[in-house]
Amino acid sequence: MTRVEFYFNVSDKFAKTVELCEKALAKGRQLTIYTQNDAMSNDIQNLLWTQSPSSFLANSLINETQSRFSPIVIDAHGENLIQDDVLINFQTLQPLFFSRFRYLVELVGSDEADKAAARARFRFYKDRGYEIKSTDAAET
Repeated sequence: MTRVEFYFNVSDKFAKTVELCEKALAKGRQLTIYTQNDAMSNDIQNLLWTQSPSSFLANSLINETQSRFSPIVIDAHGENLIQDDVLINFQTLQPLFFSRFRYLVELVGSDEADKAAARARFRFYKDRGYEIKSTDAAET
């Protein structure tokens, strides 16, 4: 069963994504970042490639040839999934395909619309019997 973790009070979702990617890659995990749109995909891709002056996090967009070899795949559509390890969700709704992943990460910011959408996703997972871990990002 998919493990679900909500990080709430996330002040910068992109920075938290970089942090989570670094930790996951250090453990040999593969990640899919499910974005809201292609523009967000490009922004995250650029951030991962340039996140530090001395290093980068190898990644590719789902439609790029090398995506099947990439440890981090960025996708705004969810139609051609090639990994099933870690999913980081940026969508407002729960991904229809989340249960194929071993681990689902939900990032929740501080604005009320984001919190309301996250509460709905939380209830959705909880109502279906998923055990949910909640982490306050302000305390980490």
